Amino acid sequence: MSFLIRPFRVTDEDNIVDVLKRNGQYDYPSIEGPEAMERVAECNAAVFLVAEISSTVVGCIRATYDGSRAMIHLLSVLPEYQGLGIGTGLVESVVHILSTRGASTISVTVTDSSEGFWSKLGFDRLPVFLMLRDIK
Repeated sequence: MSFLIRPFRVTDEDNIVDVLKRNGQYDYPSIEGPEAMERVAECNAAVFLVAEISSTVVGCIRATYDGSRAMIHLLSVLPEYQGLGIGTGLVESVVHILSTRGASTISVTVTDSSEGFWSKLGFDRLPVFLMLRDIK
């Protein structure tokens, strides 16, 4: 099955919210919701891509590179399209873009259930964990 990877558009917001909700990744709308998507799209340090099949958004990835550290913050693919190479395609696309910007390594936020996917792509587990503080 062929798919297209392209930059995020504001018109993708509702579809991406659906993808995130169907994967249990929409716990923080202030971080993952439409307003946040628009802020990310305007940020020069961010890369925000979507995967589509037949003009339907089936996945997305968000990453940043601040000139020193590159990090994938979010990857999500509709459950019925997982296992078809879409997630891998999104990761490879964002890695390529960040590499051309100068990144020499890239880290990723991972859950226990997604660790195997990331390991297959060459990511190694580090002895750190992510913490969150609400500032509003």
